[in-house]
Amino acid sequence: MKNLVKHYVPLGFMAAVLMLASCKKEEPSLGNAPSSADAQFTYKASAQSDNIIEFTATNSGLSAKWDFGNGSKAEGTTVTGTYPNAGTYTVTLTVFNSGGSASSSQDIVIAQDDPSLLNNPLYDLLTGGTSGPGYKVWAVDSAAAGHFGVGPNPSQNGDWPEWYSAGALEKAGSGMYNDRYTFHLQGFKFDMETGGDVYVNTESAVDWPNAVQSPVGDYIAQFANQMDETWNLVEGSDTTISISGDAFIGYYTDVQTYRIISIGEEELFLRFEDSRNTDLAWYLRLVPEGVVTGTPVVKYSLPFDFETVEPTWTTFGNSTTAVVANPDASGINTSAKVLETVHGNETWAGFYVNLDNALDFSTNSEIALKVWAPDTGTFRFKLEEQKNTSNFVELDAKVTVAQTWQEISVDFSGAAAQYDRLVLFPGWDVANAGTYYIDDIVQK
Repeated sequence: MKNLVKHYVPLGFMAAVLMLASCKKEEPSLGNAPSSADAQFTYKASAQSDNIIEFTATNSGLSAKWDFGNGSKAEGTTVTGTYPNAGTYTVTLTVFNSGGSASSSQDIVIAQDDPSLLNNPLYDLLTGGTSGPGYKVWAVDSAAAGHFGVGPNPSQNGDWPEWYSAGALEKAGSGMYNDRYTFHLQGFKFDMETGGDVYVNTESAVDWPNAVQSPVGDYIAQFANQMDETWNLVEGSDTTISISGDAFIGYYTDVQTYRIISIGEEELFLRFEDSRNTDLAWYLRLVPEGVVTGTPVVKYSLPFDFETVEPTWTTFGNSTTAVVANPDASGINTSAKVLETVHGNETWAGFYVNLDNALDFSTNSEIALKVWAPDTGTFRFKLEEQKNTSNFVELDAKVTVAQTWQEISVDFSGAAAQYDRLVLFPGWDVANAGTYYIDDIVQK
């Protein structure tokens, strides 16, 4: 016979359970999402101009965001859009509540241009204005110290990169220095020309499946030109520029809005945030293409003898370059001046120069130079296309004697006439390879 055990529940415990049950809150419920009717809007021309349009959301009780179809955006129940140029623009209103969102769009037709609406001093500085060509091309001011850096967000001691500031040309090889950003006045168009690759913040590299580590920190990723996007400038105590599509400026941190710290004829200084680390604020200084801290960019063509022409080289891998007196004026090289380069601490360290025109190898297929090397080894020659650095060809020569002048050469027979950058890697594949002297770089 089985033992039957009775379970008794104390009355006090039952009372507590009942009390807790009676105090239980109902789960909050979301409201109904807006309907398409809630997203309707009306518009009319303003008293000031037929090109300034006033928009009003039908349902004033919902949050409202507007896309004016001209690169500009706004928030609020009643907003104003400005259209300096004639055309048809699709305006979209999106309304929100706790339950969701709804959108509607309408086309508006602007019959005539109104150039007076483009007479804005900031537009003039950014694009060259109505009296210029209608656009302005900007580039990172790579030759100036402080062209790129980071500081705290929010700013603590003013808007400047107080935590880290890059030295002149410090980020060569990052994919940032060959990028170009064109602001057009007509239609507020924006073009981003990448040269084939871009510079990407380490924490944002997850957005780029093709990203690889950059030789100067963070990541570099292949990225095609982003053309015919738009820019939008919002003036106020914090004047900002926003870029549409997938385009961005300078250094990818997964943002497309940049605060203007200062702007002038030859400077655009921007501050932008980091979507994955909100404690950081990044800074970028741009100059018009062809200007480096107020000095015209100079390009060159072979030959280089360092007597009459002293080209400016861009170094990477912590190498250095300087034109110096020939330390060993003997043998095949008795010239007075030569190029000195101290090899950096990276195996791929070297330097490059941009040429006026692409090299043509249909007749003279070799590039030769004289080198005084601290040791024997490999000397790599590389040719690149400035606008697409992923398009290149490279060949190796052997330095067979040390601490004396020797001529070495490589043969680029069959290479297409499209390479307009010469890159040199003395001491290839060796870190801290020592001091090299180079002279008489020629095509023959």
